Amino acid sequence: MLRVAMLSRWHVHASQYAGETRANPDADVVAVWDEDPERGTAWAAELQVPFEGNLDALLASDDIDAVCVVTPTNLHRDVMVRAANAGKHIFTEKVLATTVSDCHAIADAVRDNDVKFCISFPRRTIPEILYAKQALDEGLFGRVTALRVRIAHDGAVRDWLPAHFYDPEACGGGAMMDLGAHGMYLCRWLLGPPKRIVSVFNSVTGRAVDDNTVSVIEFDNGAIAVNETSSAGFGGCYSLEIDGTEGGYRMLSPGEGVQVRSKHLEPRGWRNPGKLPEAHPKPIDQWIAGCVHDTPIEFGLTEAIQLTELMEAAYAADGEGRSVSLG
Repeated sequence: MLRVAMLSRWHVHASQYAGETRANPDADVVAVWDEDPERGTAWAAELQVPFEGNLDALLASDDIDAVCVVTPTNLHRDVMVRAANAGKHIFTEKVLATTVSDCHAIADAVRDNDVKFCISFPRRTIPEILYAKQALDEGLFGRVTALRVRIAHDGAVRDWLPAHFYDPEACGGGAMMDLGAHGMYLCRWLLGPPKRIVSVFNSVTGRAVDDNTVSVIEFDNGAIAVNETSSAGFGGCYSLEIDGTEGGYRMLSPGEGVQVRSKHLEPRGWRNPGKLPEAHPKPIDQWIAGCVHDTPIEFGLTEAIQLTELMEAAYAADGEGRSVSLG
């Protein structure tokens, strides 16, 4: 049984991760720490576990095997380095950190202490996206020339995101830093190493962080990706398009299925691909299995650092009004 401490309820997915941990027969939530003691005490009571206000005391406990880090992003480096040095396995919400240098500090601590690590990349586990990767790898699209991903919701305009999600110091950014991370890691996974990036970010609601954003990324293979993200949309949106010299893919939303066309398939027009790949386990379940059974984890330090490389460059590109080189 993996005994997990929840480190903060700051992020909107914190309660989800606690629930998923407890739903897994190989793990349980056994303690809570929070940088906000009042919030942490209330959550610990809700979960019926102890609250520990001293992080070092919690990490020194032999009754805890692992931690789920859902703190403000600007605390990630300090919290995760301390957790790794204490020998605790780590699951974290994206992004790993807002700078590549902080990512490397975390990675060094994880590797030096031989602890298991997983970052939450849930969009890489769903059948519709797994099919896009499979079809691309099989050559159905020929040479991929363009990719467009849009992930948006109405959290900023309908005001259902917590107020601290608009704190530039705690978050390191706005919609792109949080929601846009999904598009970033999908682009990197599907298209390979990036070459350069340009961005335009603004704030429809006038807050201190971006809520309406787009980044355009050129990859080493010549493909160009457009990653659009907004928390000022009308309802939710999650679409993906891929175009290549020999075919293409489109998904308006996972719930509406996908379509594919290719010179290698008959009939030649848009068609339903039929059976999709099986969903992969949720990131937190992969992490728990990796800790308990030493099974592979898909989303590790390499993928986490690659995401921050894109994110750090995206914000630099917008802030400086220029194309930023990568790699």
